[in-house]
Amino acid sequence: MSLRSAVLVAGFVLAALNLRPAIAGVSPLLDEIMSDVGLTPAGGGAITTVMVVCLGVFGPIAPLLARRIGLDRTLLAGLFVIAAGVVLRGLDGAPVLYFGSALAATAIAVMNVSMPGIVRQHFPSRVNLMTGVYVSAVVAGAASVSALVIPLEHVTGFGWRGVSALLAVPALLAALLWLPQALGKQAGRQGGPRPFATVLGSRLTWYITAYMGLQSLTFYVMLAWLPTIYLEAGLPADQAGYLLSLTNLVQVAASLAVPVLAGRRASQVPYVVGAGVLTVLGYLGVLLAPTTLPWLWMIVLGVGQGASFALVLLIIAIRPADPAAVTALSSVAQSVGYVVAAVGPLVFGFLRQASGGWSLPLTVGLGVVAVQILAGWFAGRPATLGKPNL
Repeated sequence: MSLRSAVLVAGFVLAALNLRPAIAGVSPLLDEIMSDVGLTPAGGGAITTVMVVCLGVFGPIAPLLARRIGLDRTLLAGLFVIAAGVVLRGLDGAPVLYFGSALAATAIAVMNVSMPGIVRQHFPSRVNLMTGVYVSAVVAGAASVSALVIPLEHVTGFGWRGVSALLAVPALLAALLWLPQALGKQAGRQGGPRPFATVLGSRLTWYITAYMGLQSLTFYVMLAWLPTIYLEAGLPADQAGYLLSLTNLVQVAASLAVPVLAGRRASQVPYVVGAGVLTVLGYLGVLLAPTTLPWLWMIVLGVGQGASFALVLLIIAIRPADPAAVTALSSVAQSVGYVVAAVGPLVFGFLRQASGGWSLPLTVGLGVVAVQILAGWFAGRPATLGKPNL
């Protein structure tokens, strides 16, 4: 591999690693943030909600930016904006906390939609491999930050504000590695049109979008509140963070293995159902016996949620009839899906505040997973987006 190729791959992987830490880094520190800033549980949940809303609302900006300045420069700009957002939210006051979080999430939204195009542009003969690397890097980024933020706080003595600002470092390093691509001769090349009309008119699109939204909702609920649930169950903060990290690490393995297996079959329904059942079992373990074998519940939950995430991305990639429709479907599914997902952490916070415990929120979560399985059943059946009556 040439030096140029090595820098390209390293920049791509590090960029992907930055797509979740700004969000995942909030959860282990949430109790401290709420206490310091003076937020209620609902207000604490709103931090993640604001970020996930931005993932949905601002995703459609990506095709506009790509056509104007090119995919490579769009990705570079996103990395700089992530760095600015995580530094800004560590400044004083709740408004700045929410604004900085929203700014970082807006950049992540643009990068989410841009990454499939980056794969096609730079790795045309290795699309499957690099898509797997991309998904695994996204999950690994969330897992590593969940595990490291509390130890970093203890080692550095910075507090949650300083630790949040440290998340700018990997974003700036990725930007440095990606700079040669953004300054290259092909960086400003414009993208082509996207067949949104065909995609929006298909029922299959909305099955896939529902599956995307609901599996994201169940994921972000746990990302936002799992450490707090375990803290209130009596575990120390570092162990609660490790549990969240474990479930995210397990998702890395699931996201690598499941697409390879499920992609060989015309129907992904058995995998969708299996992943959903495992997610249900994980939720039940946290609900009924959170401190009894908590590591087991995290492994089961991680396999279920990691498989669900990988399956929806696989379905998005294989259902459309042509590559242009893949990009259009991805934009619709991510934009609408993340808006649906954003409701989860906020509603969980309200339910926790109203009921005084986690039984009601987790029971509602089980109902959401059941609907997720139903949507995935329709999304996972053999079909081709673009054919009539879909």
